[in-house]
Amino acid sequence: MTNIYNNILKSKTENEKLLAILLDPDKIDLDNADILIEKINQSPATHIFIGGSLVETNILDELISKIKEECNLPIVLFPGNPSQISDKADAILFLSLISGRNPDYLIEHQVNAVPILQQTNLEVISTGYILIESGTETAVERVTKTKPLDRNNPEYILQTAQAGEMLGNKLIYLEAGSGAKQAVPIEMIKKVSQNIEIPLIVGGGIIDLQGIQKAYDSGADLVVIGTAFEKDVDFFNK
Repeated sequence: MTNIYNNILKSKTENEKLLAILLDPDKIDLDNADILIEKINQSPATHIFIGGSLVETNILDELISKIKEECNLPIVLFPGNPSQISDKADAILFLSLISGRNPDYLIEHQVNAVPILQQTNLEVISTGYILIESGTETAVERVTKTKPLDRNNPEYILQTAQAGEMLGNKLIYLEAGSGAKQAVPIEMIKKVSQNIEIPLIVGGGIIDLQGIQKAYDSGADLVVIGTAFEKDVDFFNK
């Protein structure tokens, strides 16, 4: 499966909204994976993202292979570091944490990932990753040792997104964080989406279908659901 990014661009042009279910390998029991995959197949998801801030299990390859046996959705890696790269996936969000100033997450992990990626056929999608303050300390903040951007300073967040676009990122990802108490503010999504040309991903803190729709209506091109689906695999049936 190739040209995942071109398909995202095409969807943006046609105003077709996309939805990714984010799976954290640390929170998945392979013995029950069939049920999980069945629920994904019944959902409106267009993509599966796999990864986490700190993945400690070694089931990544097996999990992806199992999903591919029963599901045709593109699988995109969402890695916290180079150890989370698998050639079984279709693509990788090549993340740079542009909201933080920790060089490991701005460039060092990316440099270390290059020889690994060169041994795969993964589609590499450069992504500017922006962590937004969400009312609680998230795993991203703890692991990266960076502070999220002030949710009450949308102008600076917009400048950060625009800087990411000018640097050549293909996607901008506004992230409230896993288990966030507050989602990315609607007005912030609007401000960023109206002032960048590249597709906008929004995730974190979205707890219901209304939250997904609000993000879409505000300009998100792709919404990511993680914790809400982890807690309730019938999330999309409600």
